This record gives sequence, C-alpha cells and structure tokens, in this order.
Amino acid sequence: MNIIQATLEHADSIAPIFDAYRQFYGQSPNLERCRTFIAKRLINRESVIFFVPDEANPRHVLGFTQLYPTFSSIAMRRLWILNDLFVLPEARKHGIASALMHKAREFAKETAAKGLVLETATDNSEAQRLYEKLGWQRDELFYRYFINI
Repeated sequence: MNIIQATLEHADSIAPIFDAYRQFYGQSPNLERCRTFIAKRLINRESVIFFVPDEANPRHVLGFTQLYPTFSSIAMRRLWILNDLFVLPEARKHGIASALMHKAREFAKETAAKGLVLETATDNSEAQRLYEKLGWQRDELFYRYFINI
C-alpha cells in the first residue's frame, strides 16, 4: 500500500475526501473551502497529512490522516494530535486505516515525539476497536473540557 506525505500539489486530491470526512461528522459540503483549508495547513506547515491514493486513479484518495503538532510542557517534548482519520466507505476493511495509523506512529518516532493523542466520538465504536487493537489506550486519568468561542 502506497502512503504519501502530502504537499501543496496534493491539496486538490485531498479536498474531496476531507469534505466527505466533514460530512461524516454532520457538516455541510463545501469542497472549495476544504481545499483552501488543506492548502493553508500545508503552506503554513501547520499539519502533516498522509494519504493513500487509489492505485488505478492516483488523484482519487481512499483514506487520509492529518496530524497537528503540539507540545507537552511536562515532558518538554513534541506531541502529535492525530486529529483526522478517514477512509472512504467503499475502501474500508482493506487495512487502510491501520496502515495510516502505523505511518503516523512511525512519523512520531522519526520526529522524536513523546507520542500521539486522538479523540473520537463516544459512539464511534468501530474506530475505538481499531485504536485498541493497535495498542492505543483510552485515557482514564484526565477529563477533557471544551468551551465554544
């Protein structure tokens, strides 16, 4: 399976799957805004995106993950937030999500990060099973808080 680290030239290919991902979470479609968002993240080096292209049509993306950098003050080391992970429904059950998560873990090691963190919806049991199968542990020590601005 070919996993590619995205550059700006891939923004047009990633935008449709990013839009599908957002729609999965109840957002309205907006392909142009998705393209702009992805392009800005890549231009500003604010995220790292890995994706799996369709071998028959390389401009068609089957799955992607997007990582955002942050830091642990306690450990005084980088952390990566695995913020987005999505595989098109027709491409699921072929190991794409697992491969993308392995790539993210490999990347975190290469960048000497303390680790990776992620959040998922409480009802996304299929994703939770995958994470736990890959060795991720649910945080039982900290609560997550949020304030909408």
